[in-house]
Amino acid sequence: MIRFGLRLAVAGGREALTRLIVIAAAVAVGSGLLLTTLAGVNAVDAQLTRYASVYPSASTGGDADPLWWSTRNDYFRGEQIIRIDVAATGSNAPTPAGIPTTPGPGEFYASPALRELLAAHPADQLSDRYPGRDVGTVAPAGLTSPNTLLAIVGGTPDSVGKLPDARQVSDVGDKPALPETAVNLILGVIAGGLLFPVLIFIGTATRLSAARREQRFAAMRLVGATPRQISTVAAVEAAAAAVAGTAVGFGLFYAFRDPLAGIPFTGMPFFPSDMSLGVLDVLLVALGVPAGAALAAQVSLRRVRISPLGVTRRVTPRAPRAYRLIPMVLGVAVLFFAISFRPATSDGQAAVFLPGLLLIMLGLIFAGPWLTMVGARVMARYASRPATLIAARRLADNPKAGFRAISGIMLALFVTSVAVGVITTIIDNRGPAPIGSTDAGTVTTVFDEKVPSVPDPLFAELRAISGVRSATAVREDPDITNGGEGGLIACTDLPSAYGRCADGASVIEVPIGLSRWRESASPATVWPAASFTLDELQRLPVGSMVVGTDGSAAAVERVRTVLEVAFPSFWVGPNVPGDFESDFADTLRGWEQLANVIIIASLALGGCSLAVSVIGGLTERRRPFSLLRLSGAPVRVLRRVVALESAVPMLAVAAVAIGMGLLAAHLFLRAQMGYTLVAPQPGFYVIVVVGLAACLGVIASTLPLLERITGPETARSE
Repeated sequence: MIRFGLRLAVAGGREALTRLIVIAAAVAVGSGLLLTTLAGVNAVDAQLTRYASVYPSASTGGDADPLWWSTRNDYFRGEQIIRIDVAATGSNAPTPAGIPTTPGPGEFYASPALRELLAAHPADQLSDRYPGRDVGTVAPAGLTSPNTLLAIVGGTPDSVGKLPDARQVSDVGDKPALPETAVNLILGVIAGGLLFPVLIFIGTATRLSAARREQRFAAMRLVGATPRQISTVAAVEAAAAAVAGTAVGFGLFYAFRDPLAGIPFTGMPFFPSDMSLGVLDVLLVALGVPAGAALAAQVSLRRVRISPLGVTRRVTPRAPRAYRLIPMVLGVAVLFFAISFRPATSDGQAAVFLPGLLLIMLGLIFAGPWLTMVGARVMARYASRPATLIAARRLADNPKAGFRAISGIMLALFVTSVAVGVITTIIDNRGPAPIGSTDAGTVTTVFDEKVPSVPDPLFAELRAISGVRSATAVREDPDITNGGEGGLIACTDLPSAYGRCADGASVIEVPIGLSRWRESASPATVWPAASFTLDELQRLPVGSMVVGTDGSAAAVERVRTVLEVAFPSFWVGPNVPGDFESDFADTLRGWEQLANVIIIASLALGGCSLAVSVIGGLTERRRPFSLLRLSGAPVRVLRRVVALESAVPMLAVAAVAIGMGLLAAHLFLRAQMGYTLVAPQPGFYVIVVVGLAACLGVIASTLPLLERITGPETARSE
């Protein structure tokens, strides 16, 4: 029967060969995307592994001498620079990844991207921050991405030991630096957003012309073939196309791997070698896709296995019931419950939120046919044209088939709506200062240790920089526990752009950066008087240096360079346009980019699935459409029927998926962070609308086939 199945698949006439080619092409695209998804997961894992080598955990012991290590984030024109200061305490101290030897005092290594940046800008804006001798380039093994800006600077154990977050390490990169929940979120978004649409696309492709094959196999049953023989023939025919398509899919993946690695899926590109496939990945696709295709073919022929006459004695399937909404409602209830019951640990929170989100995802798939049926009935009730009524009745008769091809779109839109809703809200609450505001041109150095005073020559050097408007030293408030602002300055030192003093005050309370959290600086702000005299103020340590500029990139970077050189053991805050006030927001930008990529890819896959489904439906309904044409129905009416059958469920499902995704995001934010959902930026909706429009365009491209296959000869020949 295997040989017979191969003969039917290859030598069964033009129709069989065309079906084989179409299925193979669809499986090639789907398997290629599946391989890309798996390679992308491996690439993210490789990035995180190298990320761990940049932020190693403190560790001592063993035979190795410890290595002093301090990682800090610097910024240049909105781009993050990672600076690693190291100092070996002995000859057998570990060496940072990507360099041959640990740099000594006065030496540094730079990544290729940072080296280009250093050469392209004046020294007083950037390279003066790294005085000493450039001894080499950091290799890819020490970089998270080809675009990573990284400097590894050598020092003495005494100098590095005084830097922020300095620690001794005896090994580098063995322990992951990111929380497991963050890794799970990234990989979960990739898998949930792309794998389901890819698998659904492959399944849709292998079911192409299922009704036509049912008739052929039913005839074979009538002449004596057993159900097992029919299943074998069907599995061989589907697997043959899937094997050919999978082989082409591997070729497509390796042909486009390098360009795909350059796409910043996570906010930064991958190295081409990161987009690798493990043995398990290769076996999963090479064996799993043909096996899945064979299984889908067998499932599609269940009516033939029951009875060969069942193909011709078809009845309308039972309508879906409202109980299909129960899993989705339970998932929402779990998230509502999480608002009042918030576990204290990350594992406890994951134990509450993940089941809720999974319930909603499964509930959307389970409720999809019922939602499609309800939409079809509403469309039929208000139908004013024959095409609308015919499409609505067909959808209502078999809503499962109408929903099957668009289920991947629903899942992808739900997952990405949750991700985008959460990310947008967090960025809105922890984002950068508005461009053009006083805060946007402010550079702040926060001192972790007590600094008695700031030398007058430093003030003179800062004020001599073109574009600098003010330079202010803010003293620490020793009484901050009683509700103070955190810093103290004399009224005569307060720049007018940051507010004014209360009447009669000589010393005032101000925030450490001269503006409150999430509140832009304003000349109208009135700062309260402090209970300190000017003499007492001068005896307090300096808590920060705040330099106001005109916001120009040159002025900001020159100020930053001067401050970093003057205070090498302190941190210069990223309070300028493009620099986020929270390091966590940098990661969120990568996740937001990833979510946008997933939306585009999933909608493209959804359009392909719909196109295959439409082509299959047209092929299977050639005779009914031919009879309609013979009875006087214009071709444009039939085209409208096919378009409505595909477009209405897709648009309805998209609205439900986005709405449920934003609701889940809101409940998560309320329970986890106390935030209220901030609506996604217009770009999100533009991407969705453009993607859905592209899906409709793909569907429209299949409609010219309708006129060619529904001529009078079709009705006569069948």
